[in-house]
Amino acid sequence: MSRLLSLATGNLPEFSPVQVVEAAAQAGWPACGVWYDRETWTEQTTRDTRNAFERTGLVPFDMEVVWIRPGNFDPDHERLLAAGGEIGVRNALMVSSDPDMDATKRRFEELCKVADRYGINACFEFLPITDVKTLQAALDILRSVGHPRGKLLVDALHLKRSGGDPSMLRGLPADLVTYAQICDAPAELPDMEFQTILDEAVDGRLLPGEGALPLHDMLAALPQDLPLAPEQRSKPLRDQYPDAADRAKAILDATQRFLEG
Repeated sequence: MSRLLSLATGNLPEFSPVQVVEAAAQAGWPACGVWYDRETWTEQTTRDTRNAFERTGLVPFDMEVVWIRPGNFDPDHERLLAAGGEIGVRNALMVSSDPDMDATKRRFEELCKVADRYGINACFEFLPITDVKTLQAALDILRSVGHPRGKLLVDALHLKRSGGDPSMLRGLPADLVTYAQICDAPAELPDMEFQTILDEAVDGRLLPGEGALPLHDMLAALPQDLPLAPEQRSKPLRDQYPDAADRAKAILDATQRFLEG
């Protein structure tokens, strides 16, 4: 069964949103994501990015990242979601570095309501370098909030490094997960220190099939037509493919080989 493949914007971190869209289109991706930089994003960025998607015909799939931190509601989060709504993205990736889980739940509920106004899913991602580190912690937040826009985002690397395994994904409600991120990696790290986990997540991911993550088991535990956003944040890949379109094509080719094989 065919599934939508979207180029995760983190694969091309040094390029602008418009350049990412254009590279994804040149490489043959049907969809791609958008990185929102709060320091540089303007209304013109929104217009240019929307026009790039319209010009190329790509699906504006997701937008990153709404990062919940201690304190009051961050108005810039609504700026991100408003821009995403104008561009037409389907999903917004959200994480939390607030150790107060009750506060995280309140903030996430607010974000779900804002996202709903713009027609966007609020996709909560768990990862060991934040304060919502595990699948169970993310599910607790989603179940407590109970908003229909509140969704779960599963990243294969974070599932493994948080101590999870694909069997934990079986039986989840079909409408709870709107997409998943995949990459590969060694089965184990030399240690589980914060910096080691962070370095791997942003610089050390492998292409699907090059490592030892149970990717086939993970995909088998999720809906067969679930969209995928391969995320290969990798310094070696950036060094090998400095051209955005070349790198996007290498990731697409590797992902398709893995899925077909």
